[in-house]
Parts: sequence; C-alpha cells; structure tokens
Amino acid sequence: MSSDSTVASSQCGAPFRRSWPPLPPAAAGWRRFVVPEPNVDEARLVSDVEVFGVRSLRQALALLRDDEVPDEPACPLDDEAARAAEHGVLPRSDRLAGLDLAEVLGQATARKALEVAAAGGHHLSMSGPPGAGKTMLAERMPGLLPDLDQSDALEVTAIHSVAGLLPSHAPLVVRPPFCDPHHSASLPAIVGGGARTARPGAVSLAHRGVLFLDEAPEFRPSVLDALRQPLEHGEVVIARSAGTARFPARFQLVIAANPCPCGRAYGKGLYCTCTPQARSRYQHRLSGPIKDRIDILQLVEPVARAEMVADQRLIEPTAVVAERVREARQRQAWRFDGHRWSLNAHVPGYELRRHFPPEPDALPPIESQLTSGWLTARGADRVLRLAWTLADLGGRDRPGRHDVFAALTLRLGHEPPSRGTRARDDSAGRGRRVG
Repeated sequence: MSSDSTVASSQCGAPFRRSWPPLPPAAAGWRRFVVPEPNVDEARLVSDVEVFGVRSLRQALALLRDDEVPDEPACPLDDEAARAAEHGVLPRSDRLAGLDLAEVLGQATARKALEVAAAGGHHLSMSGPPGAGKTMLAERMPGLLPDLDQSDALEVTAIHSVAGLLPSHAPLVVRPPFCDPHHSASLPAIVGGGARTARPGAVSLAHRGVLFLDEAPEFRPSVLDALRQPLEHGEVVIARSAGTARFPARFQLVIAANPCPCGRAYGKGLYCTCTPQARSRYQHRLSGPIKDRIDILQLVEPVARAEMVADQRLIEPTAVVAERVREARQRQAWRFDGHRWSLNAHVPGYELRRHFPPEPDALPPIESQLTSGWLTARGADRVLRLAWTLADLGGRDRPGRHDVFAALTLRLGHEPPSRGTRARDDSAGRGRRVG
C-alpha cells in the first residue's frame, strides 16, 4: 500500500495479535487510519497520522467514497471484556489512588518490606492471619511506584487495547496497573486465552505493574503453576489453531496467604482448629518452584492497640516513601544504563556476580548460609539483588555487610540462623532448605 493509503478495521474490539510486539502501521509508512470510534483517542497517540473514528462499515465506506457519513449506534462493550470485568481481572490503579501507607498502623517491618519490593521490583509474599493488614499493604503498593515512562506507557496501553479494556476517557495508561483477580478466576482469565481469539490475561494486564493474589493457596494449582513462565521469562505464550500469541507479562507478584485453612495458626490470642496434616497441605499448595521465585517473605502478625498508637509517631505517608523509591530507581537506572534491564530484580545472576559484587566483607554471611543449606544458589542471587536495593534506598554505592544481613532476613523471613543452629536441627532430623 502507498504511504497515503487508509487502513480500516471492521471490529469494535481489538484484533488478534500473532506475535508481540506487532509491526506498528505508522512505522510501515501508513498515514491515514480508520479505527473503531472508541479507539480514536488511543490511535491519536501516534504522531504524524490522521485518524478517523467510525461505528460501522457503512460509515467507513462513506468516508472512503466522500459521501455523507450515516449515523450509527455506539459500539457496546464486547462480551469477553464484560466477563473480565465480572471476574475482577481488570486493573484498578485509579480506584486505589487515594489509599495511603500511613493508614497501615503497627506494621513497621511489613511496610519496610513493601518499600524494598517497590524500589527493586522484587516479588513479595505475606503470610498472616485474617485482619492483620496483608491486603491493605498490597493495595498501597501502586502508590509507591513511579509513573510509567513513555515507552512503558505505550506498551501497557497496547496490551489493554488488545484486551478491549482501555477506557475511552483514558487513552494512555500512565500509572502502573494493579490486578487482583479473585481466587475462583479460571486459567484463561489469569494467563490469557479465549474461545475464538487469544486475549491477554491478568498477568499481562499487570505488565509493568502489580499482580496481587489474595488467599493465594485458594487458587487452582494449575493457575499457580502457570505463573512459572511469566515469572521466569517476563512473557506468556498462548497457542491457538489460528496462531500463537505472545503477550508481555513483566509484573511484580505480591501474594497473601493465611497460615492455615482457619487462618489462626499463630497470632496473639488466636487458637488454630486445623489438624497438622490440613495445615501442611494448605501451606504446600504453593509449589516449590513458585516459592523459589519469591524474593521477600514477610510475616504479618496482628497488632495490639498500644502498638498502633505508638506507631503513629514513626509512620510515613505514601508520598514520602514513594520519593525514596523514585530515588532508588533512579540510581538503578543510572547503574544499569546501556543494559537491557533497569531494576535490581531483573539482573541475571551471572551478570550480578561478575559485574555488580557487594563489598568484599559482605559475602561471608551468604557463603555461610549456602554451606549450611539454608540458601540455594538461586536464593543467594536473590539476596544479592535485595542487598543492592537496600543500598540504593540508603544512598550507598555498594552493599555492605549490614545490607546483606538485612537482605538475608527479608529472603528467609527471619534472621539468618547460625551454623550451629543448623547442625542441631540436622541432628534432630528437622533440617530444612529455603530457596
């Protein structure tokens, strides 16, 4: 087609992409476009093109023939988009915009873990009884994240457009999305799919944002296991007879879980009614490979009123914490300038060890935990990434011994045990390994 040709689409929804990213028509030299009316504002984000919005093929033909454009009823929301809204897989960052971290009283350690996760792009797991504040903390994560840059904003906008979920009043997604699907959501709703054409699921709708799985052990095992590919590769591949669709899925995973089916396995004044077998089965519904890809394990215990009152003198609002997160991410962007990654959580292990080592005296604690079996090699890399994030938040050029010790605590969910402790556990037959 010539450079002044008009490209028309007859659907009110977005087309099926066989690969990602698709070749931008504007980059191919096309300058005039006919698009569904709800997509006009989105299409006009592309510079140096002329866009016409239509509601039907009759209107498109009238434009091409220079005839009077007939009036048509507006395009309704398609059925699949409506079903996605019902199942709660739509991003809802806008509805969380007014939430403040200062509202989560008595959870200073958990708030710090949330800040570290936001600063470095780390995955976070929170465990605790109902009412302790896990969901409150997760819903305040988007407020700590900076706005998307132009490239990421266009990428996220394109995904939402393909899903048919881009609001007509907001053609450009500028805030990191937040998706919190219900635990009854199906596999296609989470990873993507569809009966006729492949559409992005929650993992792609959360691209460059946060995917929150509340009551994570209640999700179907097949859904949880399907998260392994996007967590490892940052994309999801959906095969259909009409072709293969690849959608980006580089998100931060935040999961919350009760300690047992009744939710009262620990806590002040709480008494668990579950059998040890039921508790073990519940805790193991999250598979080892998924747990191994979580950077931070955080215990969220219930707090007393006195602790909440005392915490009011120390708590910081979202704006203050978000500024520290922004500065930490700027340090990472400067350090990784010229690389294909921009956050500590995304640095490959071999690059991390070769080009970004901590202070020499900071390595012995990691080596000690490797030797004793409390850490795997993959876990050691995650500790180093966390140590770099802690150093970035503190304005230090390289992680020191204190940063590594704090990173080990975040990774293990408790202070690093001594080698003697492990030896006693082994002799009693109670030794365990933590990824």
